[in-house]
Amino acid sequence: MSKSLKRVKAALQAAGLEANPLEMAEGTRTAQDAAAAAGCTLDQICKSIIFRGHESGDCILFLTAGGNRVDAGKAAAMAGEALDRADAAAVRTQTGFAIGGVAPIGHLHPIRAFWDPRLSDFDVIWAAAGTPHHVFPVSPDDLRPLTQAQVADFTS
Repeated sequence: MSKSLKRVKAALQAAGLEANPLEMAEGTRTAQDAAAAAGCTLDQICKSIIFRGHESGDCILFLTAGGNRVDAGKAAAMAGEALDRADAAAVRTQTGFAIGGVAPIGHLHPIRAFWDPRLSDFDVIWAAAGTPHHVFPVSPDDLRPLTQAQVADFTS
């Protein structure tokens, strides 16, 4: 088992959640792939989109429903600074995860996060579990507090 997957499982267990990450042979690199593998709707996929603050250099996590896109202007307004694309090295340094498998929890370092309200419309959502082949089901009411994400309108 990868170190990334172990961190996600440990975060779930520490929170008292029984959500078990599932391995998806088909892969879950895109929201469409994840939805097909999990047998759920596209918007039930919790995407972890990371930008980097232009001035601060800090990574900022936007958790959004699979069918939604992060609006750069709205996201920058929420972050309080212009945003740049976070490169793979910055994402791995901040979170410990490779792009394509960034989980919303289990990060190496704390990260400021924002939550797409659309995710809260479901009883169960699916999120990356630290690898491009693992996802876990979870209630939005359980996941959002773990991420300490602020509910915000940042999608288009």
